[in-house]
Amino acid sequence: MDTARISVHTENIPVLETRRLVLRGPEAEDYPDFKATFSSYRARFMGGPLNAYEAWMLYAAEIGHWNIRGYGMWMIHLKDTDETVGMAGGWMPAKWPEREIAWIIWPDQAGHGYALEATNAARNYFYYTQGWEGAVSYIDPKNLDSIRLAERLGAKKDPEAPTIDGTDAVYRHPAPGTLKGSQLEHGIEMEIAHYADPLFKPKGWAID
Repeated sequence: MDTARISVHTENIPVLETRRLVLRGPEAEDYPDFKATFSSYRARFMGGPLNAYEAWMLYAAEIGHWNIRGYGMWMIHLKDTDETVGMAGGWMPAKWPEREIAWIIWPDQAGHGYALEATNAARNYFYYTQGWEGAVSYIDPKNLDSIRLAERLGAKKDPEAPTIDGTDAVYRHPAPGTLKGSQLEHGIEMEIAHYADPLFKPKGWAID
């Protein structure tokens, strides 16, 4: 299992490290990238595009979520350059039916497998460190990229699960007991390893 190394952030948010990435709590200096993405067409499946006020309020909520729930969304940083490429982590605002595992990659950083690597690390942390017994991802049915990523993570559509507002699809992640040591887990690790050190250069783009 590609377990993430864990250290403690100065704001008591854990820091996760993978082969290529560092996942840290959101900081003030990360906001411009967040605002640019959530003000763009990329955010159309997450209630966007947002205006400046809406983007600011959502970013404040991202930070506050950690204090209220004890978990939240990490900023995804590249180890080599420290630049941010997106967000991944846990999310459960008021009235959310279940804990969610969520992700977003900045528009100019898609296609490198960062979402898979970061979300896998986040899920491993929630499962094997925080003791989550499962999670879902709420996805707009038109968001085919996120659906494919959820499926690569082993999540399956659960038509019986309660949705947020009746318009989203619920993808249920495999339980930790099912995932640990499974062929799926090994397959995810192999795919991440290929992005980090490809044996060949395939045509086309990864589905983030």
